[in-house]
Parts: sequence; structure tokens; C-alpha cells
Amino acid sequence: MSSAFTLMPSPVGTLTLVARGERLAAVLWEEECENRVRLGQLHRDDRHPTLRETARQLGEYFAGTRQRFELALDFAGTEFQRQVWAALLTIPFGQTRSYRDIACQIGNPGAVRAVGAANGRNPISIIAPCHRVIGASGSLTGFAGGLPAKQYLLALEGRQTLALDL
Repeated sequence: MSSAFTLMPSPVGTLTLVARGERLAAVLWEEECENRVRLGQLHRDDRHPTLRETARQLGEYFAGTRQRFELALDFAGTEFQRQVWAALLTIPFGQTRSYRDIACQIGNPGAVRAVGAANGRNPISIIAPCHRVIGASGSLTGFAGGLPAKQYLLALEGRQTLALDL
């Protein structure tokens, strides 16, 4: 199945929205690392209904009027990665979790580093809020969109007090 994409300007840079069929498959960053997310052949479709709806909901999120996304998602990854990404979806707006919290939530408390790796490969950034995962000390840690984008998203959600570890 081919994937469609469109570009969306945002306060954290131009986002690439990708749909596979009628489901959202990815939200990628302007400075995306090569091979972080594998999607196959893409064709541009600025009128794709899933991509238009995703852009609308993200616009509301950035405007401060949306806290939850209502989109059909298509996570492509290993079973472990999909468990981590599903756990991300349970983190409420304005709250954070540590990598250890996520490892415990999925029933694998010893997998803190693996959770970090899976979090870093989350293909549906912002929607599956990997930006809400922080270090055990409360510090901001690695983020595919860059730490300034992570800090911006957390501040947007009311978490301005977090320290930026650069």
C-alpha cells in the first residue's frame, strides 16, 4: 500500500504528515534523521482526508484548544515498540513520565534503555507524545525533533518548569 504525505508549517518547524491508507503513519520533523522511520514510497497528496484532519487537529493543539487527538493510527514496528508507543498514548496532556515509568507500565521494568530506543523511533511524534517522556531526574533527554522542540511542546502543555539538559 502506498503512503501519501503533506507538509505542515508549525511552531516547531515544518512537519511531514504521512498516511498509509486511511490511517496516520507518521509525523516527521524538519531535520529528520535518515532511517529513523521507514515508510517506503511516498507521494504528495495535500488533499488526503487523513492528512487534512491531522493538520487540523495539530493546528488546534498548537493553538492551545486541543489536548487529545482523535485519529486512526498505523504504527509500524516491532511488538515491543508498539507496546511502548501504546503506552505513550496513555500519558495525559500536561503530564510527563520517565522511561522507567513506561518500562514498568508495559510490564518490563528492566527494559529502561530499550524503552528509550523505542521512544526515539516513535513514528507518530506529538500525536503519540514521546515529548512527554523525560529523564528520571526530571531533565529533558534526547528527542528526534530536538530538545528545543521538546521544551516548546512541554511548555505549550504547561510544563515550563522542566530543565533543559543540553
